[in-house]
Amino acid sequence: MSIRLRHDAIVRSLRRNGTSTVNDLAEEVGTSRRTILRDISALRDQGFVIHSEAGRGGGLQLDPQSVQTTARLSVDEVFALLISVAAMRAARSLPFSDLADAGLAKIEKALPSDKIRDLRQFLDCLHIGQLSPHQDISDIGSMDPALLPAFEAAFLKRMHLRFRYRDAKGNETDRAIEPQAMLILPPLWYLVGWDPARDDFRHFRMDRIRHPEIIEGTQFRRRHVPFEDDVCPFREMSRQ
Repeated sequence: MSIRLRHDAIVRSLRRNGTSTVNDLAEEVGTSRRTILRDISALRDQGFVIHSEAGRGGGLQLDPQSVQTTARLSVDEVFALLISVAAMRAARSLPFSDLADAGLAKIEKALPSDKIRDLRQFLDCLHIGQLSPHQDISDIGSMDPALLPAFEAAFLKRMHLRFRYRDAKGNETDRAIEPQAMLILPPLWYLVGWDPARDDFRHFRMDRIRHPEIIEGTQFRRRHVPFEDDVCPFREMSRQ
């Protein structure tokens, strides 16, 4: 279990049970007593008020009014927020854009420097444009929730991505590509990749991608992706 999931499990347990011992928490989340003590210290640093009572029958108790006061969003979560705002702006459906931008700027600043670097590298791969009014969107579906976490590793580490893809005719194929860019044409989202099997770029609608996974031990070089004139990088869209 990751640190983040373990912290979430500890907070849920304390809220649910009222009082719990370190040993009980260690058994519940499957870790050591020493790790639980470190986790409790980290949760306190994040703003949670956790009382401890020493002695027999004592334990840990979370203040019912306690809330987290420090942001701990991951890079892909912040990226998801940013691209959602960008998509709404591109679709001209963001009435409070200034407030949204200010809030996102605060979240971005709360990230550690290495995570900010990853986020900016991630955003450099994002492009925004306008969808043709003749494009059929009657079959638009939902995206695989595993897609964005897979993108983070694929784009930041430049690793090949394998997935199952369904085309417009319903045919399904297994694809392995070099992820080079993301393109948002609201309401459609595309993964732009270099397909070694076809020696060319291909656009894949994200709602048609299933079971994405990183191909370990593979890396690729960044390529210049040719876009239409009405497509701009995210950074340019964010200044409009």
